[in-house]
Amino acid sequence: MYLRIFTEPQQGASYDTLLSVAKATEDLGFDAFFRSDHYLAMGSADGLPGPTDAWITLAGLARETRRIRLGTLMTAGTFRLPGVLAIQVAQVDQMSGGRIELGLGAGWYEEEHTAYGIPFPKAKFARLEEQLAIVTGLWETKVGDTFSYDGAHYQLTDSPALPKPVNGRVPVLIGGHGAVRTPMLAARYADEFNMPFASVEDSDRQFGRVRAAAEAAGRAPDALICSNALVVCVGKDDAEVARRAAAIGREVDELKVNGLAGSPAEVVDKIGRYAGIGASRIYLQILDLDDLDHLELISSQVQSQLG
Repeated sequence: MYLRIFTEPQQGASYDTLLSVAKATEDLGFDAFFRSDHYLAMGSADGLPGPTDAWITLAGLARETRRIRLGTLMTAGTFRLPGVLAIQVAQVDQMSGGRIELGLGAGWYEEEHTAYGIPFPKAKFARLEEQLAIVTGLWETKVGDTFSYDGAHYQLTDSPALPKPVNGRVPVLIGGHGAVRTPMLAARYADEFNMPFASVEDSDRQFGRVRAAAEAAGRAPDALICSNALVVCVGKDDAEVARRAAAIGREVDELKVNGLAGSPAEVVDKIGRYAGIGASRIYLQILDLDDLDHLELISSQVQSQLG
């Protein structure tokens, strides 16, 4: 089981804060640092000092880290044209020496589009399907050949399909709770399927749908990596768990049901239940980015117990 650190900077984080978390992620032996792709805070957070762009952030971190993988959960398909996104991701992958992964979703948070003048189109899922075809198609086109695409939403003509990622193709993540179209897209385009903020039972059902869709698409049922994203709140004792829960505005009992919360032993046990249904990566959603002691505790007393 690999543990990855997953941040939500739109809630309030500067680049320097994200750099500190990414360096701690690397120093403490975690597998990867991921971030969301949002421009507006959610809930009661004021979002200060303001949003940071996901791919600009990852470009900076690509030059300031050496080992960890870097990526998005999930890049919003509404924010970027697919041809531009393919260039951005390939460039950042080159800057990192081949450590980038692209999580790509349809985009859903209408208020942030309104706040920053970003169009919020209809048929977002149909657009996402075309975006995936274009991004992966551009990367997979042989050097010297061109790529064209004539879709309902996007058209590309004789693109040189450059630049290329370091290893030819950046791993693609697709995730979500949809029962039919989401597994189908994952089966066609993804290297990894991520189930966000879901119980073991719901994750098991969705992983089964994805495996069945992969088989129907001519892939081995276990061809895709399966993963979960879950909020984490660990403490050495009940008081520390309660303090960390209060710092992120959550209740301990709710977190124990909907996330990974409690003592290291409790969290290791629950991670084991996700491993039992086939998850091999857990994205630990860290909501208090100033609490680096939390990462150290997870590294020394949770990660150290996982095979």
